[in-house]
Amino acid sequence: MASVQIDGKHKCGGFLINPSYVLTAAHCDKSGNMTVILGTHNISPQGANLKRYTVQNKHKHPSYKNAKTGNDIMLLKLHEKVNKSKNVNWISIPKKNKDIKTKVKWSVAGWGKKTTKGAVSAKLMEVDVTIINAKQCKKYWGKKTTPSHAWCVQVYDRFISFMACNFHNFSQGYSGGPLVCNNVAVSVVSFKERNNCNSPKLPNVYTKICKFLSWIKAILEGVKQELD
Repeated sequence: MASVQIDGKHKCGGFLINPSYVLTAAHCDKSGNMTVILGTHNISPQGANLKRYTVQNKHKHPSYKNAKTGNDIMLLKLHEKVNKSKNVNWISIPKKNKDIKTKVKWSVAGWGKKTTKGAVSAKLMEVDVTIINAKQCKKYWGKKTTPSHAWCVQVYDRFISFMACNFHNFSQGYSGGPLVCNNVAVSVVSFKERNNCNSPKLPNVYTKICKFLSWIKAILEGVKQELD
């Protein structure tokens, strides 16, 4: 996991996909000095061995406008390459544009508030979620459209739902983190119902990485970008 920070304060999650690039959400791009912390579960100033990386370039998807219209994905090129260690490694992403199975347990991790009015946790937390199909997603959201390049996600039980609401509330530090299964990051935390931390009706929405593979490849290889 990566902590994407603005002026030294945690803003979003992210994850390393090779020695030079971190993948996160486009809406995490805010004014200020952006840096990335890797290799720790504790991002408090007192946390041991915090390694901060300067962001050299930010690559937001060219069609991104806001999270709810889709394309909520961004690549960050680090100023220096990252070396693998027992605490730092990159994670695989899908190799093909293929949807994943619904009703399967996946996991999400990040730093954020444990309660709606509480302080942001400096320690990494994790929760299990399940993906629901597009038909159900549209049923839940109704007229509130969801991007075609996104998945809807629900938590497994009421207890986890209370905890997970903070994972998916993009104002509380979990945005940009990965949805993971079998050590593959398949999606990026994007958005949920605004100002409703524990909505029983509206599932959370994640950006599908598989829909942006050609765009990601073009950036990693330094090729002129073309819209997906």
